[in-house]
Amino acid sequence: MEKLFNNTEVAFALKNNKELRRAHFLFKMISKPTLVKIGSSLANFAIKTNLPVTGLIRATVFDHFCGGISEEDCLSVVDKMYAKGKVASVLDYSVEGKETEEQFDAALNMTLKTIKFAQERPDAIPFAVFKPTGFGRFDMFVKKGEGKEFTATEQAEWERILYRFNMACKYAFDNDVLLLIDAEHSWMQDAADEICLDMMRKYNKEKALIYNTAQFYRWDRLEWLKDLHKTAKQEGFHVGMKVVRGAYMEIERERADEKGYKSPICVDKAATDLNYNQGVRFMIDNIDTMALFAGTHNEDSAYLIMELMQEKNIAHQDKRLFFGQLYGMSDNMSFNLAKLNYNVAKYLPFGPVKEVIPYLIRRAQENTSVEGQTNRELDLITKEMKRRNM
Repeated sequence: MEKLFNNTEVAFALKNNKELRRAHFLFKMISKPTLVKIGSSLANFAIKTNLPVTGLIRATVFDHFCGGISEEDCLSVVDKMYAKGKVASVLDYSVEGKETEEQFDAALNMTLKTIKFAQERPDAIPFAVFKPTGFGRFDMFVKKGEGKEFTATEQAEWERILYRFNMACKYAFDNDVLLLIDAEHSWMQDAADEICLDMMRKYNKEKALIYNTAQFYRWDRLEWLKDLHKTAKQEGFHVGMKVVRGAYMEIERERADEKGYKSPICVDKAATDLNYNQGVRFMIDNIDTMALFAGTHNEDSAYLIMELMQEKNIAHQDKRLFFGQLYGMSDNMSFNLAKLNYNVAKYLPFGPVKEVIPYLIRRAQENTSVEGQTNRELDLITKEMKRRNM
């Protein structure tokens, strides 16, 4: 297939010269692992000690990778991306690491608000999203997945988690909004997968509305996906799935070494790429009963999906298939795909600057660990700066 992702004029049409220079500076910094490590430590220290750094963070890394501090604050970015580039948004409340019932209730309320936003702007915001640990404590998912018995207090806590999941999924169903449920660490994921399965059984009878997430750097996910599809066919519901490579590789490998069990992560990048591509191929082969949100920054995987869509005569704007990238990354893919009328949605993180710092640190660390990603971004930005004679 013709290489389409090198058109930097389309890729960066929404960025003015100042924003392009900022992107160049940020990716230059992110390309140096030592700087990322030092910067992450300093950012954490500054936030914990209440140093006045939020303005600096907001003007640099926050505004590049995030849509705003609130859902309303994101609307100018949402409207700009969709009106000028036909790229949709997924509002992602990226506040992590909460532990109290009040915080979990607040996350549910925010999810309901973003579902309502999506219902009011179905083209510009086709999906809502939440993380399982936004609705309950990490340790509860771990204990449930391990099959350990809950205390009476824990059982009541687990029931509240199930209530929040169901509230979000029912509200999405009632408003006909597609809902993504993100995946997290492997040792808590079994319990989250079981809840997602129940939500699909309940709300995906007519079409895929509730989407779980499969991280294909896990070598077991392809067989798991096939088993899920078999269950769905037997029981008469549709499977919605966001497929990604994964976000916690180093943590997963370190824990496996520490605990003495086989790593759930593929042996190398080539194995991960193969696993991912087999996963999307399986879903497209079964598109009549599955819906795919292909979260990928890998150009080869995107080309493969485009070729498979062509082979299967799947229309570019078939709502059962979306491409997804993160805001602030891979604009060459997002905007060039959208220009060809494919469905494209950017994850648009938002939240108070201090609260989003853990997300931003993870984003920087991921960029340094993904071979070639940062250099690819830098090369494209540099190419566009030269085109503009900057």
